[in-house]
Amino acid sequence: MKMSVEALAGPQQINTPDSAAEWPAALWLTSVAVLALLGIYHSTFASMVAIWWRSETFAHGFIIFPVSIWLIWRERCELARIIPYPDYRALPLLISLGFAWLAARLVDVLVIEQLMLIGMIPVLIWLLLGRTVLTKLAFPLGFLLFAVPTGEALVPILMEFTADFTVKMLQITRIPVYREGTFFSIPSGDWSVVEACSGIRYLIASITLGFLYAYLSYRSMVRRMAFIVLALCFPIIANGLRAYMIVMIGHLSGMKLAVGVDHVIYGWIFFGIVMLFMFWIGSFWTEPPQRSAELPSFTTKIPERRANAVRLAATAGIALVISVFWPARAAYIDSLADHIAASVKVELPQAAGFWQTAEAFTEWEPSYVGPNAKAKAFYRSGADTVGLYVMYYRHQKQGGELINSQNVLVSPEDRQVWKMPEEKPMKARLNGAPGTVLQGRLHSPTQRLLTWRWNRISGRYTTNDYIGKLLEAKDKLLGAVKDGAAVILVTPYEDDVRTASEVLQRFVDEMLPSVDRNLNDAAQS
Repeated sequence: MKMSVEALAGPQQINTPDSAAEWPAALWLTSVAVLALLGIYHSTFASMVAIWWRSETFAHGFIIFPVSIWLIWRERCELARIIPYPDYRALPLLISLGFAWLAARLVDVLVIEQLMLIGMIPVLIWLLLGRTVLTKLAFPLGFLLFAVPTGEALVPILMEFTADFTVKMLQITRIPVYREGTFFSIPSGDWSVVEACSGIRYLIASITLGFLYAYLSYRSMVRRMAFIVLALCFPIIANGLRAYMIVMIGHLSGMKLAVGVDHVIYGWIFFGIVMLFMFWIGSFWTEPPQRSAELPSFTTKIPERRANAVRLAATAGIALVISVFWPARAAYIDSLADHIAASVKVELPQAAGFWQTAEAFTEWEPSYVGPNAKAKAFYRSGADTVGLYVMYYRHQKQGGELINSQNVLVSPEDRQVWKMPEEKPMKARLNGAPGTVLQGRLHSPTQRLLTWRWNRISGRYTTNDYIGKLLEAKDKLLGAVKDGAAVILVTPYEDDVRTASEVLQRFVDEMLPSVDRNLNDAAQS
């Protein structure tokens, strides 16, 4: 058994000048293989570049690949002393990453697609050049993960922390403040913590620079981790201070300063100062570079097992054939789904239980991207009124999917009129069974609304986006391309949210079976 493992992996390093002779062919073939991999998954790579281009938060993505190549170049002397050799133990991982990419592609989870593609690059290098090379290049290759535009899921958490921090600092400085969600008022004016105030840009930039600085400046893993933790915590606290300072500048200037473009300028100047301070702190425990040590050599040479061009080319060919399979499979599944008619009409029930159709009581509407059908109706039962909205998706694809960050109750264009202080999960009964809905509060100058919403995917109710995507992936991988729908309820309220919640629960008890039947009819039409 021991001999079979050695035969599979091959010798990884031999401390002789002969090892340098193996690298020209290995370098060229590996470079071509990596470029071919990016070409095979060109749509995923192009989606990353598009986000770098349009988003200031992820514009640093343009420099990640050049920095990674430079970091690899710094290790060229050490690499020249290692004999590269294909290690086929990487194949199962390459296959697994491809399958995960396929699942993410079918349910349009772009960030997972991108992560899987970036993950394939070090695995491909492991396959072609061996585990010792991969270990030597662990950080330069791992640094590529910062090219993936991710982190937006942290925005709500960071917004909440920034609001908490700012309000607490205002209270400490004895300024009266009234808060509702991420909106708060002080005697001089009203403020709100929006996405741009979350500090996600500062956090991502700080972590990226922090990892790079820690790798270049320290040898000890303890020191590296300490600086990374510093790079993680520093921008979060600093962003809270930044928000408080901007509010104070506006307050003390009678709302003349820090309320326009200068708001952003102050933020970036402050962030630059914070980064310089962080690096100054880190400079106190910088370590000198380590002298190159001799690599351990094998006692027995096996010169006939070399990474010759033919063997490397064959291995690269196997890897690329495996890589081509997943996009081809995705295209085939999409072609089957394209045969499903996109046009569909959703009918809502006219009446059920004590509820009858009624006149509209609000002009508000949810903002969902690309549904195949939309329907809305308003109902009355005695003095209670409820609005019902259904967003129906028959064949989901990029730009027209049920689970999408752009599917919101208040669009950016409507935020001048409508504010949403909170939306949180709440237990409810759905068709007589325990379930969860997202309950939110909407305010305008003239109206207050309580909302409930949930998704219906693969015949199940869920408010969890991850579970929803898994249900979609399961259906598509099994060839059962099913529909999905968002169900949104709304009712007016004055001060008592509990009473309005009871109205929505009664509506669900009496009307949801009829709504489900109509959605089933739409799916079978």
